[in-house]
Amino acid sequence: MKVVVVGSGIAGLTAALHAHERGHSVTVLTKGALGDGCTGYAQGGVAGMYGSDDSPAQHAADTLAAAAGLADPAAVEALVEGAGAGIAELIMRGVAFDRSADGTLLRGREAAHSRARIAHAGGDATGAAIARALVSATRASAITVVEQAFLLDLVVTDGAVRGARVLVDGVPTPVDAEAVVLATGGAGHLYAHTTNPEGTTGDGIAAALRAGADVADLEFVQFHPTILAAGPAFLVSEAVRGEGATLIDDDGRRFTFDSHPDGELAPRDVVARVIARCAAEQGSPVRLDATMLGAETLRDRFPTIDRVTRERGFDWAHAPIPVTPAAHYLMGGIVTDVDGRSTIPGLFAVGETARTGVHGANRLASNSLLEGAVFGARAAAALALPWPAESRARRATIPARAAAPGDDSAVPFTDTAPHTDTTPFTDTAAFTRAELQRLMWDDVGLLRTAEGLRRARDTIAVWTAQPHSARAIADHEDANLLLLAAATVSAALDRTESVGSHHLETTAAPVLEIA
Repeated sequence: MKVVVVGSGIAGLTAALHAHERGHSVTVLTKGALGDGCTGYAQGGVAGMYGSDDSPAQHAADTLAAAAGLADPAAVEALVEGAGAGIAELIMRGVAFDRSADGTLLRGREAAHSRARIAHAGGDATGAAIARALVSATRASAITVVEQAFLLDLVVTDGAVRGARVLVDGVPTPVDAEAVVLATGGAGHLYAHTTNPEGTTGDGIAAALRAGADVADLEFVQFHPTILAAGPAFLVSEAVRGEGATLIDDDGRRFTFDSHPDGELAPRDVVARVIARCAAEQGSPVRLDATMLGAETLRDRFPTIDRVTRERGFDWAHAPIPVTPAAHYLMGGIVTDVDGRSTIPGLFAVGETARTGVHGANRLASNSLLEGAVFGARAAAALALPWPAESRARRATIPARAAAPGDDSAVPFTDTAPHTDTTPFTDTAAFTRAELQRLMWDDVGLLRTAEGLRRARDTIAVWTAQPHSARAIADHEDANLLLLAAATVSAALDRTESVGSHHLETTAAPVLEIA
């Protein structure tokens, strides 16, 4: 079978390698250089390394709990049951996970995990180690790689995807295929502040939308709680808090316990919101205090973070550092079944591009790299299987539930105005990517309101109605971002319960300003 994989992170290259090893003819199309994208930036690690007091069942329970009740149990089961094989394969392909003196794999812990089960490499450089290993394996294979290939659209023939149109050296080029696997990552650059590298503009999801594929859960955008609040966005891994670092306000108080009994190790959506509120109230960033860990531990366990913080003028071994949230991960995407199949025959999606149902309303830390490894392999295994007569993709539903003590994520949202009020806002600036990103940050970000969502909806509608000409890649990216922004706001308005990362304030939301 002729297979085209679009994207070259952990999900895409795992799918490509497995497909190649199964005898398929594989071409990898990648927007930048092979291995570019979010995978290489991942610090924390890969969840799924179970100790004697742990199990896949316990990992599944933690995943479901973090997801605020909206994860798909079947998808979560596939994830945790595939963890051992996924990590073993990464080791086989050359990823040198950190080990203790006796040779056993070291396991870290991150927020909302009940056990230490995260394998890491190079301390805080796990993603980089994985990217190097998978790129090397791909280069050593007979897989065809086309770099600097921008996805324009999918080719749909008789209701099935049969290839793609890509821009190579400025020339629109058709690429035929019997199956297309989209692994183009998320859409972090919808927002003014993001951990995602340049180019993360939702190209695969936008192309799937134009082709008629189902998408879901776009309203669930995860904001990482701790980005260094100085200079370009730089993530300070959740693993730092897993090792014992604390979050403090200007008075030195550990304020996160005000919102959740687990404090700094509460689910990411809770921690990010309480940081945003505290920072807005005090008018300055909160601080991450890792001084209790000591200079040697910080240098050895988190060498990348240690280097960057020092380069930016901080000595985090002796003084707390300023941190702030930023857009990090998209839980929604192209609706797939547990084998990566979308609602259009011939179209697969894996990794952050896909909505498998694993993450629900809030992703559990370090499940993203695991998802790429597990579902990339599952998609490759399903390439030659008959397409289901009916899509087995499952949409999340909103169960009626009460808020747990300290949980602010289950506040009912009863304002029906998003569905009935069509009065447009009139103070719309001309469209630019920066204006879109600011709008999404202010009105469709961490803390949302009915008025803000309506303002975003109407502003985006005005921008969408304006004529656009796409000449350069940046123009195509802008069109993709605008399409996804409209879909994200629509999904946020449709989900009228505040749940997980989709948090609706009952009063005006505080504005989190980032210099």
